[in-house]
Amino acid sequence: VQLQASGGGLVQAGGSLSLSCAASGSTLSGYGIAWGWFRQAPGKEREFVSAISRSGGSASYADSVKGRFTVSRDNAKNTVYLQMNSLKPEDTAVHYCAAKGTFYSNVYYRRSNDYDYWGQGTLVTVSS
Repeated sequence: VQLQASGGGLVQAGGSLSLSCAASGSTLSGYGIAWGWFRQAPGKEREFVSAISRSGGSASYADSVKGRFTVSRDNAKNTVYLQMNSLKPEDTAVHYCAAKGTFYSNVYYRRSNDYDYWGQGTLVTVSS
């Protein structure tokens, strides 16, 4: 499975960006995909941003982005999205998507160690 993330860029504080991540290649046969978004700022450890269950019926957000970011998915396209609004300079980081094969429809995963596949990362820069 290969994950391709896109949509990063430079935006002013208060602006919006939308990230997407598509899965391709050998599918997780017999499993559905639960998705996660993580980010890593310069000099900091990778941190959890958001996660969404296989069905899309359950989602979770880090406290720092709650109310500003929205995760969604299109199962037909094997794609996950992260809509980021009211961006702040502290959101500046490389954002990574991650995928996990799972049988569970309504379980999301917040730990990076739970995920099997990772995208290459896309840089989000928010200027003040």
